[in-house]
Amino acid sequence: MGQAPAAGNGVLSLSRERLLDVYRNVLTARFIDAKIMTLLKQGKVFFHIGGSGHEIAQAATALALRPGHDWAYPYYRDLAFAIQFGYSVEEVMLEALHRKGGPSSNGYSMPFHYGHKRLRIVAQSSPTGTQFLQAVGTAMGAMKDGTDEVVYVSSGEGATSEGEFHEAINWAARGRYPVIFLVQNNKYAISVPVADQLAGESVYEIVKGYKGLSRFRVDGGDFPAVFEAATEAVALARSGEGPTLIEADTVRLLAHSSSDDQKKYRDPKELEEDARKDPIPRFEQFLVAKGCLDRDAIGRIRREVQSLVNDVAERCELEPLPDESEVTRYVYAPTPAPPPGDTLEPEHTGPKVVMVDAINHALAEEMERNPGMLIYGEDVGGNKGGVFTATRGLVTKFGKRRVFNSPLAEASIVGTAFGLAVRGNHVPVVEIQFGDYIWPAFMQIRDEVAMLRYRSYNEWSCPMVIRVAVGGYIHGGLYHSQSIDGFFTHIPGVRVVFPSNAADAKGLLKTACRQGDPVIFCEHKGLYRQSFAASAEPSEDYLLPFGIAKVKKAGDDITVVTWGMLVQRSLEAARKVEEAHGVSIEVIDLRTLNPLDGETVLRSVRKTGKVLIAHEDTLTGGFGAEIAAIIAAEAFEHLDAPVQRVAAKDSPIPYGPGLENAMLPQESDLVAALTRLTRY
Repeated sequence: MGQAPAAGNGVLSLSRERLLDVYRNVLTARFIDAKIMTLLKQGKVFFHIGGSGHEIAQAATALALRPGHDWAYPYYRDLAFAIQFGYSVEEVMLEALHRKGGPSSNGYSMPFHYGHKRLRIVAQSSPTGTQFLQAVGTAMGAMKDGTDEVVYVSSGEGATSEGEFHEAINWAARGRYPVIFLVQNNKYAISVPVADQLAGESVYEIVKGYKGLSRFRVDGGDFPAVFEAATEAVALARSGEGPTLIEADTVRLLAHSSSDDQKKYRDPKELEEDARKDPIPRFEQFLVAKGCLDRDAIGRIRREVQSLVNDVAERCELEPLPDESEVTRYVYAPTPAPPPGDTLEPEHTGPKVVMVDAINHALAEEMERNPGMLIYGEDVGGNKGGVFTATRGLVTKFGKRRVFNSPLAEASIVGTAFGLAVRGNHVPVVEIQFGDYIWPAFMQIRDEVAMLRYRSYNEWSCPMVIRVAVGGYIHGGLYHSQSIDGFFTHIPGVRVVFPSNAADAKGLLKTACRQGDPVIFCEHKGLYRQSFAASAEPSEDYLLPFGIAKVKKAGDDITVVTWGMLVQRSLEAARKVEEAHGVSIEVIDLRTLNPLDGETVLRSVRKTGKVLIAHEDTLTGGFGAEIAAIIAAEAFEHLDAPVQRVAAKDSPIPYGPGLENAMLPQESDLVAALTRLTRY
């Protein structure tokens, strides 16, 4: 593959009606840009990011696709693509005016972050480059489902500097997934010129080493050239020949956004040269040469489109604003799955099982139940079964199509899981090998996975389970020992689960696999094979609903609130303090941090009047501070002593055993804190 193919049968086969439809659509995009800039000056719109200069590259590519069958991840400048793909002027204007009824967000997200469920445009976001891996995940699902669907994803050239772009290209090429990457190179990433972004100033050149990737570089203002490249790329994708990258050289006729003034950093002569390259007059010349238009028709169609845009804008201004009472309505799925029912837990009668095996059995049972469930991550496939053997034997039982290795790239794991989950028929259960290494995926988790339902007003969701080994006490040192729960409880939109024993781990993981929300499932590696964390195995029908804490030991004088590794240590400390001081101590295992069973905590504190919160994460910013704040706000009158906390010191976790013990909370720390509480 090389430069764009010459205009061939694809363009020649387009009817006059289809070409004029494209013309109306690119004019519509251009006039919407102008209209919204006027509305901005009137204070009716707060932000605009235009696509003027990109219209032909976008519309020609959209024309080669099948809206509602193929999938699209357009970037914020893709107005003409969205219109050619099926967006109406009204739908664009409703979002621009932050009105109720917009298809991408109902006014909850910034405008020009396109999303349309019927058209299969997945609701987009502001971060540059996160969409690439998501598109690959959706294409992966298309291949696994045996369809001929194609996935479109676009960006400017600046976003290709993100590492996730290269991760996506690598995975798509390796798997021969049906993805079309359209990179619209307008030579500026806000003010940064392409020479400061790309070696050789060409995305086409920098991706040439990816075997299995087809490539084109085209003049983005040349309709036949773009359409022929897009048509060939679609044909390759549908026939199983893998992904294609199209670099379309475009011009940016507007500033980056309404918050930018490009006259500050661009030469006036360069702006004049770009104006002369305006792709719409070039397209008009093409249509005139084909006999589709004459000068009178051009003027008439322009007036008609301008009138349409103005009329629709006026109507949309009269539409209602979103209901402010719904501001937190779709942070999470409207109905938990399964919903909390009888909280009386059965007596488990299965053979004794350690936690890692309980997790393995839960995964196997859910794979049997749900043929759309997929398990993947680093070292998950093959005979290894993960570094802790949690997935051992699953690839043998369910095959490589459903249990497989990922590249060593955490953002890739979560980003592709997003793309799989939005299809609606796959539940990705992915593994992050150590909590210490989850951070490359943090952008995907925080800005994409957690936000999707909210930013799309419940139109889109991406339920998944992110299993992650966490915690210390194993001599893992600075980079194999972190507790990450404090970070993730701060993110609305994801559930955080942290079991302390095998039975809970199995019941909670099975529930997580059926949730409508994304779940961070924390597995303490120090508990995987501990005898005190082993339990009789629950049956395959056992589901433990989220948000139900467990009173591990009843008491009347002091409450201990804890989770994870600290549960067993708290029980031992409570026993010692009870024997020494004649008090009665209640120990609560939260089991899930989000949702939090605050009622069980408050009920206990109101009874005992004294509380110790114990967790393995660092003291400052740990989730225990949030629990303490809830207690102070809602049970202050019942307190007979200050709320106490025991947690790790505000330090990295060192390697040496003595140093590690000094940094992490020990049973002796719990005994000391409980003893202090007995004196009040």
